[in-house]
Amino acid sequence: MSTTESQIEGVIIKPMARYTDKRGWLIELYRDDELPEGFKPVMSYISVTLPGISRGPHEHVNQTDGFIFLFGKMELHLWESREGKGDRHEIHVVGKDNPVFVTVPPGVVHAYKNVGEEDGMVLNFPDQLYAGWGKKEPVDEIRHEEETGSRFKL
Repeated sequence: MSTTESQIEGVIIKPMARYTDKRGWLIELYRDDELPEGFKPVMSYISVTLPGISRGPHEHVNQTDGFIFLFGKMELHLWESREGKGDRHEIHVVGKDNPVFVTVPPGVVHAYKNVGEEDGMVLNFPDQLYAGWGKKEPVDEIRHEEETGSRFKL
């Protein structure tokens, strides 16, 4: 499967253009005029994942994630978990050689693993504040990492 296509409804995987000149390179992380309809990021963070390490799988009830994979070599896993949408699992290799912006809607279980030899860096631009305003609300996250018998395994 191409790393720029998803058969999971609401998941958008957009290739990122790298503009290179004699000084180096530039990539627009996102533009408001190119975001999916209704998706408005409200915070951002950056994470580094060491070689061989995974993050997830988990899903959100209300939150949409906007992940940017620019550095390293990451294996992105996406599972359809919404009622009536089927039972699809996709794997995309993303990162330095395939920089992408991935929009993951609520109810889609997601995880990624650093399958490269260098640290992998991921930026996230979710449309919900982590733990709500002032970090005083429950976290919108359903974690599947340690569920016995879970179908969401890397």
